[in-house]
Amino acid sequence: ILGADGAGPYITHATMGKIVDAGIVDASNMGAAMAPAAHDTLSAHFADTGRAPHYYDAIVTGDLGVLGQDIVRDLFMDDGVELGPRYMDCGVLVYDIEAQDVHAGGSGCGCSASVLSGHLLRGMRNGVWKKILFAGTGALMSPTMTLQGESIPGICHAVAIESERC
Repeated sequence: ILGADGAGPYITHATMGKIVDAGIVDASNMGAAMAPAAHDTLSAHFADTGRAPHYYDAIVTGDLGVLGQDIVRDLFMDDGVELGPRYMDCGVLVYDIEAQDVHAGGSGCGCSASVLSGHLLRGMRNGVWKKILFAGTGALMSPTMTLQGESIPGICHAVAIESERC
């Protein structure tokens, strides 16, 4: 991914997101704060590229956890779009949700980094996936904002990673 030459995988598209504030004030509910930004960026990516979700073998968000992942699914269902099993979240993938008591899953940039650099890229090299839309998520907050009860805006940027050059 880091070089212009080589066997790939390749970043073929990038979609920069915008700040989305859904009015969430609960710092314990980061998935709900970031999910609308993920929905907005993924929707923009599909509109900008003319691609539908089924173009990708996997659509992966950063660290929404179980609840945030469900919110993204619901927001797309409201748009009449079914993401299906191709949609996953790093906060869910980083743990074995069935075997470990991790409640809603993982949160924080470490989820995205470890799942992308480990599980996803290895899967691409092994032929599990050829086209991944990876959407890192983040919350724009500070301890002062949280203590003052201010809402927590979310942000999301996406990159299309493909095994072959376009």
